[in-house]
Amino acid sequence: MNIEITEEIKSLIPYKPGKPLSEAQREYGIKDFVKLASNECPIPPSQSILKSIQAAALEIHRYPDPSCYDLRKVAAQYYEAREDKFVFGNGSNELIDLLIRAFCKPGDAILTPKYSFVAYRICAQAFGVRTIESDLKPGFKVDLDAISKLIETSWTCPKLIFIPNPNNPTGTYINKTELDGFLKKWGHREDFLIVFDEAYTEFVRAKDYPHGLASSPYKNVVVLKTMSKVFALAGLRIGAMIADPFIVDIINRIRNPFNVNSLAQAAAIAAFQDSAFLDEIKKLTWNGLDYFSAEFTKMGLEYIPSEANFVLIDTAQDAAVVNEKLLKKGVILRPVSNYGLPKHLRVSVGLESENKKAVQMLKEVL
Repeated sequence: MNIEITEEIKSLIPYKPGKPLSEAQREYGIKDFVKLASNECPIPPSQSILKSIQAAALEIHRYPDPSCYDLRKVAAQYYEAREDKFVFGNGSNELIDLLIRAFCKPGDAILTPKYSFVAYRICAQAFGVRTIESDLKPGFKVDLDAISKLIETSWTCPKLIFIPNPNNPTGTYINKTELDGFLKKWGHREDFLIVFDEAYTEFVRAKDYPHGLASSPYKNVVVLKTMSKVFALAGLRIGAMIADPFIVDIINRIRNPFNVNSLAQAAAIAAFQDSAFLDEIKKLTWNGLDYFSAEFTKMGLEYIPSEANFVLIDTAQDAAVVNEKLLKKGVILRPVSNYGLPKHLRVSVGLESENKKAVQMLKEVL
């Protein structure tokens, strides 16, 4: 065809998710795969959440509420933020894309730490926007001073700064003292937005983690949340953005009117209210993290201590080769060469039996 395609789209490498269970089963002929590749919740939603989905299913011949009115009220209470600061998306990925479309033009730049969520870069490139990456501190930790230096360099000043906290795929976090100092310096700017991606915040155990950004007084601060992790709703695709009403208004102008389906809205409302289920998932995750830490230490395997629901390990060899051997043994982990880490694998926390099988197979392969 003679339709002109931009160079940004031609050269774009699409996001590659963790290998789906069904695909692995077909490809390798193994029925009982253990999938620890996508940072998903390892158990299904609670009965209260499932019942809310069943009830909502009786109304799926109607369009969903485009404003997510009931969901906004419940989410505002959960995150202790004003209702007019919320807008919801088809996963937080859609909200990342909408932010770039709304606040950048081709030729502009976004800024994000090295080895952070690849969706920022993909969404930016698709819209002709450059990505600037800041260096990290030792231990794969985000360096806010490095970000500040890049902001101060006038020719690289970005329109959006994406800061994942905790970060995916490393699991590292920024502490409250560091973040308070950064926001004191940059939180009043009107020429760029600081977007904190808090997909994994519910799993954090660190005492100095800066909770409560959803109620931040800074107008250029945006917070992204997801229902795909601790809330066990990855298959329904729902995320939230918490921001100044001006920013919410801009996003509402360009998002699709029915971007969050009625089943997702009903499930999210129930999930926010089911504290017992959330506590169960957090406990399961923390036990899994502690198990991985102990086992990887025994194996002499280098890993990054994580405040999320996964652990990044250094295989000290080509991780793609290691991953292929694991697939043949019925274990799906996540290579992260697309992040620039060709020797690392990300291991999501699963059920106890799944965690044990993954460790055993790693021992055999390594």
